Amino acid sequence: MLVHLRLTVPPDLVDPVLSLLSDKATVTNVIRIPGASIEPPGDLIQADVAREVASSILEDLSDLGLDETGGIAIVPLTATPFRRAHEVEEAAAGDPDDAVIWDVVKSQAASAVRPTITFHLFLVIAVMLAAIAVLTDSSILVIGAMVVGPEFGTVAAICTGLVLGTGRLAYRGLKLLVLSFTFAIAVTVVVAWIAALFGWVTWEMVTRPRPQTAFIWHPDEWSFVVALLAGAAGVLALSADKGQAMVGVFISVTTVPAAGNLALGLALEAPSEIVGSLQQLGLNLAGMLLAGTVTVLVQRFAWKRMDRLTQPLFRVRSRRAATRTH
Repeated sequence: MLVHLRLTVPPDLVDPVLSLLSDKATVTNVIRIPGASIEPPGDLIQADVAREVASSILEDLSDLGLDETGGIAIVPLTATPFRRAHEVEEAAAGDPDDAVIWDVVKSQAASAVRPTITFHLFLVIAVMLAAIAVLTDSSILVIGAMVVGPEFGTVAAICTGLVLGTGRLAYRGLKLLVLSFTFAIAVTVVVAWIAALFGWVTWEMVTRPRPQTAFIWHPDEWSFVVALLAGAAGVLALSADKGQAMVGVFISVTTVPAAGNLALGLALEAPSEIVGSLQQLGLNLAGMLLAGTVTVLVQRFAWKRMDRLTQPLFRVRSRRAATRTH
């Protein structure tokens, strides 16, 4: 699997960038169009690189200062049906599905911590659906609430910020989680109060036995295990860009239903529901953050070690490729 780099390069960096990209066994289709860039002025250089080495090449480009004085765009490629592409993939150590492009992860994480209106609306809808699921003891509605819940990207972004040393990113993610859940729960509480005035919601409906949805507010050791698995899955989905929608559903099983039950407990003044829901929500968020952070650490360590071990191999393969060319 290859990724495409589109680089806007100022005149003083053209030679260093071409030197970096040329004669590498893990890079192909290096193209230079002199003077093609108007703003910022410079050359347009394009290349296709193996996903496994994309992060290290981007770091080298940043070391040259291209991220400050030029432009860097990363474009995923859906198909590369030519022989040289297969050679490039074989030259790169590891599997492309395991590779992490950290600049992409950081960009996605930054997007996931923005407090957009859409994010808040989705979470409000999800929590209200979860509250209705509690009232009707409907596992199907719980799944519906999990589908709508948008918070999985924010959890993964917090873990990414903690590992990469981006404190501001982690802080913004935590702030978004706290404020968005507080707002969604508050809106659901108000709606539940109004529903209670019309007799649609009663204390007995909230506190009665609910075999289909009792797991929402009964935290136990398995709740923490599920949270750990959800946190790891969420970070893997973000970094590998695989199945994010379905993983988002998995993560929401540990957060949104508990928030909906908490809102009903607050509205109907049911202490056991409030305490149980808070415990479930807190336990699950803590588990996800712990597992997600550890997962990012493992990925970061593994690929740094892979880069150090394979750089000599890359140089040998590059020399062989250059010899065959000449």
